[in-house]
Amino acid sequence: MRVTPGSARTAAGGRRGDALVIRVTAKPVAGAATQAALRAAAAAFGVPASDVTLVTGAASRDKVIEIAGTPATLRRRLDELLGS
Repeated sequence: MRVTPGSARTAAGGRRGDALVIRVTAKPVAGAATQAALRAAAAAFGVPASDVTLVTGAASRDKVIEIAGTPATLRRRLDELLGS
């Protein structure tokens, strides 16, 4: 996913390259934007925040996450969010 910190509002949707765009109001200070992005991803996919794990990219705008759930359901939701 591609995180845009400091946005006017928190939202998930759209794409940048192959990545899902997550906009968060939090600033990129002390991991606040990363944590906000993980919560936003959980909300967008309709899963508890505990089901979303950061794999790589703690200090980067580009992050790889893992989401626990049914792959077909998650893929369908990802396609909706990407506008596919």
